[in-house]
Amino acid sequence: MTDSGSPSQPGEQATPDGQNTSGGVAVGAGGGSSVSKPLIKPRRSLRISWIWLVPLVAALIGASLLVQSWVRTGPVITISFESAQGLEVGQTKIRYKDVVVGVVTGVRVSHDRSRVLVKAQIDREGSQYITRKGTRFWVVRPRLAISGISGLNTLLSGPYIAVDTVRSNEDGPSVVHFVGLEKPPEVSNDRSGRRFTLHAEDLGSLEVGSPVYYRRIPVGRIIDYALDKNGKAVDVHIFVDAPNDKFVTKDTRFWNASGINLSLGASGVTIKTGSLASVIAGGIAFGTPSDLPDPNDKPAPANAVFTLATSEAEAMADPDGTPFRVDMIFHQSVRGLKLGAPIEFRGLNLGKVVDIDLEFEPKTIQFYVLVKALLYPMRFGDAYEQMKEFEKNAAYPGQFLLGPLVKRGMRAQIQAANLLTGQQIIALDFFPDAPPVKFDSSKIPIELPTITGTFDRLQQQISSIVSKIDAVPLAGISSDLQASLKTLNRTLKGINGKVTPQAAATLKSAQNALDRVDGLLDQDSSTSNHVGQALRELTAAAKSLRALADYLRTNPSALLRGRSADTLPPANGN
Repeated sequence: MTDSGSPSQPGEQATPDGQNTSGGVAVGAGGGSSVSKPLIKPRRSLRISWIWLVPLVAALIGASLLVQSWVRTGPVITISFESAQGLEVGQTKIRYKDVVVGVVTGVRVSHDRSRVLVKAQIDREGSQYITRKGTRFWVVRPRLAISGISGLNTLLSGPYIAVDTVRSNEDGPSVVHFVGLEKPPEVSNDRSGRRFTLHAEDLGSLEVGSPVYYRRIPVGRIIDYALDKNGKAVDVHIFVDAPNDKFVTKDTRFWNASGINLSLGASGVTIKTGSLASVIAGGIAFGTPSDLPDPNDKPAPANAVFTLATSEAEAMADPDGTPFRVDMIFHQSVRGLKLGAPIEFRGLNLGKVVDIDLEFEPKTIQFYVLVKALLYPMRFGDAYEQMKEFEKNAAYPGQFLLGPLVKRGMRAQIQAANLLTGQQIIALDFFPDAPPVKFDSSKIPIELPTITGTFDRLQQQISSIVSKIDAVPLAGISSDLQASLKTLNRTLKGINGKVTPQAAATLKSAQNALDRVDGLLDQDSSTSNHVGQALRELTAAAKSLRALADYLRTNPSALLRGRSADTLPPANGN
């Protein structure tokens, strides 16, 4: 028999609380055993270990770094330099305004072995304005220049490549090949201001980096210089910073302010110097002829061309205009006449000598000196415009300017400018007594007639006098003079023998006469007493005459009546 409860299943064992357990044998009340129902447990689910999160996080970090690197990585550019001094792969940085924008990734020599090619990886951020046409690269190293010392911070950090980009905001094609600069540019592209070109005869003491002054305040600097196309002058490029570039107008004059200017005039010695930097490194100054600003003057456009004068006085002078050439022939010595000597007209400088040559005339078999000069017509002032009325059809300035003057006696003459140094100039003046000459005003260049200089004329006059003196028969005159002197000597000897004793007797008689006169005038002599008494009587007579004259003045009738009797004064009281 079995319990009233549920029968036990094989493999299960009943527990005291009525549950069956598997794997046991249930014991009945009668002591029998039975197989209990087995306990079936469900299989546990698959669980992931936390250790797998480590490689997963590492993979995510690596992927993010790859994405970030891909996003930040820009193009690879190539920069060519003459030398790779101080550049190291992976160490040398590319900097723009001291911000790192790339790094050098490779350095190699070009195929022609003339330059070094530097590859650099540029960051994507900023590559749009770095990889543009016009971008400049240079290596920053410690440099000592006229403008100062730069790049001292690279002594510790090492050299780096600096970048200067163009200012244009327009998008253009990307450029990956650049030619690096060997020295830093004087002016960056983002610097406000304007560039100008100055045309000068020579560079003088100017250098790149020399300052530019306005009223002795530095407002810019020289950024470059080069010979012009003909190689006969120098073009100096300057940069004037804003806002001072507005003071450069079409009437602005530039001059070389380098060194020390020493001049000697009527007021004494004048010394003009600029700043210490301009004395050492040279400098350029500019200004306008009038100190009063003209409201109609507009700033000159960028890259305008001006003339660089050698001094402030030359710059502020009136414009000379285009010169014309004249030739002068001298048959005398031109010692002391140098190239650049002035040509003056009544003390005014009208031009300068540009060439002096020795020429030969086969027909007359004579040598002469050909002096070539330049005359500036604008220096004649208003007379230049007035002279045009004489020759309206003249196409050459010398035709209407010099033609009428030569007809009225204008000639060129060499004159001494300084007696101490022997320097000479050519002076133009009117000589009414000069012989007429045939003047061809249509000839180019014009041949200006000349006249002998004053010094040479003086030499000719002295030579003529010496020649006349040489013509005098000095030998005959000397013989006659010697004979005359002998005759005079004999005459003097005769006078000394005959006249001298008589002259001595005469002098003795005169001495005796003077002695007698002295005795008469002696104080104790009778003559002296008589003379004194006569003088006293004359004095008394003069007093009587004065009294008579006074009486007659008061009593003029006494001349007819005579003198009236004396009357007694009346008694008192009567």
